Amino acid sequence: MAVSSITAFWAVSVLLILVPGADWAYAISAGIRDRSVAPAVGGLLLGYVGLTAVVAAGVAAVVADHPTVLASLTLLGALYLIWLGATTLSRPSTPQEAPAATAGTRRARVLQGAGISGLNPKALLLFLALLPQFTQPGTGWPLALQISTLGLVHIVSCGAIYLCVGVLARTVLRARPAAARAVTRVSGAAMIVIGVVLAVEQLT
Repeated sequence: MAVSSITAFWAVSVLLILVPGADWAYAISAGIRDRSVAPAVGGLLLGYVGLTAVVAAGVAAVVADHPTVLASLTLLGALYLIWLGATTLSRPSTPQEAPAATAGTRRARVLQGAGISGLNPKALLLFLALLPQFTQPGTGWPLALQISTLGLVHIVSCGAIYLCVGVLARTVLRARPAAARAVTRVSGAAMIVIGVVLAVEQLT
């Protein structure tokens, strides 16, 4: 697999990651709320690992060909985002208020992050449409390995950018508790809006 193909995919991947969405909202919220943003970001990455595995295995094509399955997944992801956004809105916190993370709290952050990225059918379709375009048949690399490699590039880029987003949010808002609460509420509201839009698309 040519380095030029990987580089081209990386450039497109970074541009897509830089578009704010539910992942950004969750990373910002975790940066303000938690002592470490790593568990939340790790959860987001875990979700993308799952999506990469699904696309590499060819399951995504089956899902995309069955509208009912895709619609159900979209609605499930939308409801999850709405619930998480409502939870964030109801308990806005600041960095100073964040307690020491316990093993249970870290696990919950990881699972929440994995749910946000892994239950996003649009991300699944994006992977399905994008990853195969940068593969190169006849290079000696199995297709699943090429897709997995490109998926890994995307995951590493996500990790770097989302860690920066979370840490920057925490650093900038550390001494501004009122602003931190406002940003947390905006993050929660953003998750709800994204979830509602996804749900409306399926119910109309």
